[in-house]
Amino acid sequence: MIKRKLEKQLLQLIKHFPAVCVLGPRQVGKTTLVKRLAHIVKKPILYLDLERPTDRLKLQDAESYLAQHHDKCIIVDEVQFMPELFQLLRPLIDEKRMAGRFILTGSASPELIKGASESLAGRIAYVELSPLSLLETGTKPAPEKHWFRGGFPSAYLPRQVGNSKQWLDFFIKSYLERDLNLIYNINFTRSVMQKMWTMIAHFHGNILQVENFSRSLGVTGPTASRYFDFLEGAFIIHRLPAYSHNSKKRLIKSPKLYLRDSGVLHRLLHFDDIEDLKSNVIVGNSWEGYVIEQIYNSKPDQLRMYYYRTHDGAETDVVLEEGNKVVACVEIKFSNAPILSKGFYIGLHDLKCKNGFVITPSSENYLNGQGVRICSLTDFLKKFLPNL
Repeated sequence: MIKRKLEKQLLQLIKHFPAVCVLGPRQVGKTTLVKRLAHIVKKPILYLDLERPTDRLKLQDAESYLAQHHDKCIIVDEVQFMPELFQLLRPLIDEKRMAGRFILTGSASPELIKGASESLAGRIAYVELSPLSLLETGTKPAPEKHWFRGGFPSAYLPRQVGNSKQWLDFFIKSYLERDLNLIYNINFTRSVMQKMWTMIAHFHGNILQVENFSRSLGVTGPTASRYFDFLEGAFIIHRLPAYSHNSKKRLIKSPKLYLRDSGVLHRLLHFDDIEDLKSNVIVGNSWEGYVIEQIYNSKPDQLRMYYYRTHDGAETDVVLEEGNKVVACVEIKFSNAPILSKGFYIGLHDLKCKNGFVITPSSENYLNGQGVRICSLTDFLKKFLPNL
């Protein structure tokens, strides 16, 4: 069993907070993780799965039912199916405030669960469990398999690539036909959502123009924006914001759009193997999105991520900021002998950044003539990112 990076942090939170909620996409391993860690609290465990009608029936009078089990660690799976539970937990926690009393899992961000974000303020800690990161896959991780299959355990772990592709196809089909409707209790039209996912795959790594999507989908701009909110809240896409702090330049301000899991991207584009991907024009954007997701999953919490682009050509794929200071600028290249554009160096100057990096699949670690660090993704995640 692969040890998850989140385990140590989650254990600390369970020992200090009355309620902890593990968020993440469906099928990412949330239930497996919390069940394993819950035993450490050394209390009896009560498990409730809100996708099961029998468990929802138990919570018809949730306050009375849960109060009867005050001595247990109560795990509530897929809590977004009963958002009113957040308000009910508040008096129970205040009446008997004990660490590790409730462990919740959810497949939607608290901001999109009505009442969740404010009901338990000060009583709950939220953490996100992402698909397996590159560094979680082994002591000497090689990105190629992980990049192509993505990080969902059932896609990454099978020995046969055919089993991986089959699982990803069912995963996508389930989200399109069932899961999004269940998560948000909204009737998404399957054909519209399928077209949207396909468009996102083709626009992966590009600046998001919502009006293009709304025209193609035949919906209003606000409706298309709401669809993006739902997909981001379900941990399917990532809108990387543009950096716009303290700059007098004319900046691009729209976010860049990425599918968070590279395996999902590659199945939506029907790639059969890694060579099929490498021969396609989208390979650079795929690698860029994959690297960005690995940085996002591995970075210290205090670092914020952006991209930077001006109308006169200055740009950098990733800007890492702490406080009001840019601590690193990152260019992402699918080449082990990268050639940097003038725009990247202008971006370093604009942002007054002394730490420039170029991340490649597997190049040696060295400084080029302008003081920019060239390194592999693995080296950046292990050696440089933790020390920024």
